[in-house]
Amino acid sequence: MPRTSVTPVTITKVNEKQIITIKDFLAAEEPLEIRLGYGPAEHRQQKSISVTMRTPGNDFELAIGFLFTEGIIENIAQVASIKHCNGLHENVVRVELIEGLELDMGKLERNFYTTSSCGVCGKSSIDAVKTVCRLPENIQDDAVFSSEVIYRLPGLLRQNQSVFNSTGGLHGCALFNPEGNLMLAREDVGRHNALDKLIGATLQQSLFPLNKYLLLLSGRASFELIQKAYMAGIKIVAAVGAPSSLAVQMAADAGITLIGFLRGEKFNIYCGEQRISLKGYQKEVTAYH
Repeated sequence: MPRTSVTPVTITKVNEKQIITIKDFLAAEEPLEIRLGYGPAEHRQQKSISVTMRTPGNDFELAIGFLFTEGIIENIAQVASIKHCNGLHENVVRVELIEGLELDMGKLERNFYTTSSCGVCGKSSIDAVKTVCRLPENIQDDAVFSSEVIYRLPGLLRQNQSVFNSTGGLHGCALFNPEGNLMLAREDVGRHNALDKLIGATLQQSLFPLNKYLLLLSGRASFELIQKAYMAGIKIVAAVGAPSSLAVQMAADAGITLIGFLRGEKFNIYCGEQRISLKGYQKEVTAYH
C-alpha cells in the first residue's frame, strides 16, 4: 500500500456510553494536474487539460487512462513519455505525445462532455461518445460468465482493496476473466479515477482488447463509467450498487451487458442477458399493469 494513499488522524470514537481516543486512517485526497506536451520538435507546446481530485498512486495510469477514455489518444504508442513535473511525489504529471500526432484542439479548449453535470443527456450524449470511440465494431464477442462466478467477484475485489480495508473510503474496480480470476484491480477516492487507472494499466500492459473481461464496480454504475467501459471495448459491466437510467440506456445502445445490485447471490440484469449463463434457473415472468 503506497504511503501517500492514507493519512493518519486521531479521532474520538463514541459508542453508547464509552468514549475512546484512537488513531485512524483516512483515504488521501489530493489534486492531480494533467499536462499535455505536443507538437513538432522545434515547436513543442504544453497545455494543462485537467485537474482531478484523486488518491495519490498510479498517477501515470490515471493520466493515460484519462487521455484514452476522453478520445485524446488511441493507444499507448502515441505516448512518448510521462513523468511527474517536480519530483516523484508531486501532483503534476506531464504526458508528452509523439511528434506528428494530430489533436482535436476543440476537445482541449472546452470541458470534457463526459461528466454528469455537463448538461448533455439522453441520445445526444450517447451519440457524442460513439463519435470518439476508435475501437473496431467487429471485435469478437463470445465471453460468457456464469452466475456462480459473478456471485464471487465482489469478495475478490474487496480482498484486493488494500486502502479501502484501512480507510473504508475508496471506490474500487477490477477486471475478471470468465473463470473468475482477477486480472487487475485499482482503487481511488473518485470512481472515475479508479476506472481511468485500471484502463491506463491495461494499456501499459498490452491487455487490449478488453471484450473478454468483466468489469466490476464497487459502487453504482453511472453513465460516465459505462462510457469509459465502452471506450475500452468492455462488453460486461457489473456494479455492486444501482445503475442510473442513462447508464442503462448507454449500455443497451452500445451492446453492453449491465448488471446492478450484485450482492450475495443476487443481481439484476438490465440488458445483454445473453452473456450471462443461467442454466438450471427457473424463469418466472411477472406482469406489470
